[in-house]
Amino acid sequence: MSNITQQGRLNLPFTGHCTFMKAPIANIENTQNATFAILGAPFDMGTQYRSGARFGPRAIRQASTLFSFGHNGAYDHERKILFLPKDKVTVVDVGDVDMVHTNSEQCLANTQAAVEVILSQKTIPIILGGDHSITAATIAAFHSENDIHVLQIDAHLDFVDERHGVKFGHGNCMRRASEMQHITGLTQLGIRNTSSSNATDYQDAIGAGSNIISVQQFRKLGLSNILDSIPKSKKIYITIDIDGLDPSIAPGTGTPSHGGFYYYEVLELLEKVCQRNAVIGIDLCEVAPAYDPTEITATLAAQLLINLIGFVAHYSQERFHV
Repeated sequence: MSNITQQGRLNLPFTGHCTFMKAPIANIENTQNATFAILGAPFDMGTQYRSGARFGPRAIRQASTLFSFGHNGAYDHERKILFLPKDKVTVVDVGDVDMVHTNSEQCLANTQAAVEVILSQKTIPIILGGDHSITAATIAAFHSENDIHVLQIDAHLDFVDERHGVKFGHGNCMRRASEMQHITGLTQLGIRNTSSSNATDYQDAIGAGSNIISVQQFRKLGLSNILDSIPKSKKIYITIDIDGLDPSIAPGTGTPSHGGFYYYEVLELLEKVCQRNAVIGIDLCEVAPAYDPTEITATLAAQLLINLIGFVAHYSQERFHV
């Protein structure tokens, strides 16, 4: 036993505390020395169909442990880059927002307040949803910033204004974001199929300055043209609804929609955006693990996020020659 202790822990995925990437646990009020803070927002009271995204943060954290043990960062042999080197990039996990059952307003207020605390310490928040309602709260937390562009990957437009008194469900979040003064544009990628929204919502989104591109349009236009449509050098907030990806690789979600993106399409897009823009916040929503006993949805979510925060850290250092 003493010999094992001297050598340190192997720290296999199924041992230890189940934090995102096995990152150290931190108090939310003490993240000032961290590059990224992982925050769970286990809320799904805005869901209109299948609930269960409240368990998304736990599932994503568990899946992330597969990619996070025994290495000083993650070496990418295709790019010849060591991403997330531990001597330069610090990730901490601050746990979850407190949720008050049946009180959606309080849950979203708690979410906004938690993100504001992270931002006050100059740390980039990475939020694990939860359904997409939480994005209206997380984006609201950036109110002290200005001129932010929102990049949304999603099957649905989420631009409903109000339906039967509901203004803060998961179908309203992009409308609410567009109304905020610090948001100056949206790029909405992957929007497709019936049940996304009605014609008025599309017209309102375009009127608010949104660029709406379906998966088929994305493929016809090509990545270069898509990137040209996203304002270069602007601050970017990225929100990913897992149903933006095809249900063949992401079945564990409340509102699956066939014809979605595939992994490398999204990964290549995100890398190019990180090369061109300063990413100031990220959320990933709508993982509902009960509908995916294989756990591939949570694994996909974790792998996307780990790659994405690696891109954010590496290319921001490259831009500023850190």
